[in-house]
Amino acid sequence: MKIALLGYGKEGQSTEQYFKKHHQNLICDVFENFTYDEIKKKDFSSYDLVFRSPSVPPLHLPNETSITKYFFSHCPCPIIGVTATKGKGTTCSFAKSILDALGEDAYLVGNIGTPAIDILDKLKPTSVVVYELSSFQLWDLNQSPHIAIIGHLEPDHLNVHRSYKEYLTAKSNICSHQTPDDYCIYYKDNSHAVEIAQTSPAHSIPFPFEVPKTILKSIILPGTHNQNNAIAAIAAVASYKNLTPSEFIQQFVDDIAHGLRSFKGLPHRLEFIRELNHVKYYDDSFSTNPASTRVAIEAFPDSQIVVIAGGRDKTNNEDLAEIFQILTLPDVKRVVLIGESGHEIAHRYPHHTFREASSLSAAVIAARLEAEALSKHSTSPTIVLLSPSAASFDMFKNVYDRGEQYQKLINNLSQQ
Repeated sequence: MKIALLGYGKEGQSTEQYFKKHHQNLICDVFENFTYDEIKKKDFSSYDLVFRSPSVPPLHLPNETSITKYFFSHCPCPIIGVTATKGKGTTCSFAKSILDALGEDAYLVGNIGTPAIDILDKLKPTSVVVYELSSFQLWDLNQSPHIAIIGHLEPDHLNVHRSYKEYLTAKSNICSHQTPDDYCIYYKDNSHAVEIAQTSPAHSIPFPFEVPKTILKSIILPGTHNQNNAIAAIAAVASYKNLTPSEFIQQFVDDIAHGLRSFKGLPHRLEFIRELNHVKYYDDSFSTNPASTRVAIEAFPDSQIVVIAGGRDKTNNEDLAEIFQILTLPDVKRVVLIGESGHEIAHRYPHHTFREASSLSAAVIAARLEAEALSKHSTSPTIVLLSPSAASFDMFKNVYDRGEQYQKLINNLSQQ
């Protein structure tokens, strides 16, 4: 057996380990640090399989595959697939938590961090997999999950995809290969999600829909968007049980509530860090586009919010006007800008009272001073929110590194 790995991140390393376990005489060649044009010119005809990592666009080779494609073709149990521009991981986690409360043999894999191939040998026909699917994983997928969730969609990753149309086309593979025996759950308030769902022959379930207040009260995470994520997860697990959402809620309301209550949130997604001097600090480092920052701000209605924003823009600065509008929403009282896009926003809107900081540490100090001054003159809740609305690679290794550094800075703040 001879395989090629195009990229050697988490998925590449897991792929090598899996095939070494299953093939004693494995030949595994790793390719790293290449451009797309360079890798297209290589001859891979001698390989049985060529695994592209999610960051590599499809090469359209006859022996080309990916972890996602390989997993889908070898998985012995139903898959709940979830895609959206933002909220995928939270929706997946809600679904996994509800399945756990029901006592199902459930696994959570994909873009959320666990390579799917790691759990392939553990699966039985009675298992169920919840798979977070990015546009990169869906790009050339030729199978669709039994249950597909399509959340809110908007332009993203346009530094990799050639156009928004290509991005949406990739996303559409989550349901384009479904059958009438499958389920397609879609966010009814997003036109792109609706359009993609209409291409599927599967049973169609729009969300959000009305659920009992006891269920809504079980959701610990702030914001209407997280309620919608939970409702989508309920619809997915109901479909897995071959029930309508209303039948599922009626029969399993206590289990659903327990499952939702058990999920405390994912790291760096509106994660509460601490309260100090009447100011609450939140880490939303995973906010890498304007929509996610808007959602984060709207999760704290009637609050005084100090936003730390900025980083590496993913749209060649085309979304800076939208980011500016979001940073001037009524509840945003102060803004501290960092990074490349932060500098560009400050340059484009010099007459606005934005503060610039040369580092995250300086931004935290400035945000604290602004927030504590605000809290002294109002009884409204005061929030410091890291919600960059941009990628992290100008100043940090990745979004996790950005969030971890922010949390360390916040936890090191002393009482004054």
